[in-house]
Amino acid sequence: MRTPVFTGSCVAIATPFDANGTINYDAFGRLIEAQIAGGVDAICVCGTTGESATMTIREHIAAVDYCVEKVNHRVKVIAGAGSNDTSAAVYLSLHAQDSGADALLHVTPYYNKCTQAGLVKHYEYIADRVELPIILYNVPSRTGVSFTAETYQVLSQNPRINGVKEASGNFSLLAHTRHLCGDDFYVWSGNDDQTVPMMALGAKGVISVVANVAPKLMVDMTHLCLAGDYASASKLQIENMDFIDSLFLEVNPIPVKAAMNLIGMEAGGLRLPLCDMSESNLEKMKAAMARIGLLR
Repeated sequence: MRTPVFTGSCVAIATPFDANGTINYDAFGRLIEAQIAGGVDAICVCGTTGESATMTIREHIAAVDYCVEKVNHRVKVIAGAGSNDTSAAVYLSLHAQDSGADALLHVTPYYNKCTQAGLVKHYEYIADRVELPIILYNVPSRTGVSFTAETYQVLSQNPRINGVKEASGNFSLLAHTRHLCGDDFYVWSGNDDQTVPMMALGAKGVISVVANVAPKLMVDMTHLCLAGDYASASKLQIENMDFIDSLFLEVNPIPVKAAMNLIGMEAGGLRLPLCDMSESNLEKMKAAMARIGLLR
């Protein structure tokens, strides 16, 4: 039986850029240390929040190398390696494997919008060429394609495929997936605002944007669920909904990097085509942060 790559909270870590737009590794190191100090169970590098879509291949592999070395086995490192080009996904996966990462995160191929048969072929092709466990990533709002529960069932038979980061918001899909795939095909929430209800349906935790700003909140929420204390976890989820929602007033990672900068976490700027948060949404986010004591 497979074991989950992690349980609890994994931060989808932001990539800090300096004034010239290059990766600020000093700041990146501080962000990694802050997450480990905050109790996170894993760190996902070069994901959506890390702006991997606007990184060069060289930057991508350098960021993975740096994160793995800095973490030094203190928590799990999950390397984003997804692509709409299957051969490129294999290349990034093999590099992450060589770097010492613990697992891979593979988003569904975007823009191509392949069929369900294409999804199976894509992921089986990758899984047959790597040794690390693979976490699928279902985020149809960004990619234009979603898994079906039946496709999850087929892919769950591959021993390299550990589970899925589910960010479809589709609870029926989650329930049917859990029904068809058994207990050792693992699910993690890809939406911070749905963490507790997804864990009530059997998810093992969250791959979190919010954890960049509030790691302890997401650790506490997920660990309460893992301990079966859904009442306390639900209370945390509900009390912080205003704040969580504020980090998605604009497309991720625009708000979370703004929030990080506001509290001195040196996330730096964004790469085009992402741009600074609007003033009206920034004020809403500041107010939400102030209500939970993150800003004064």
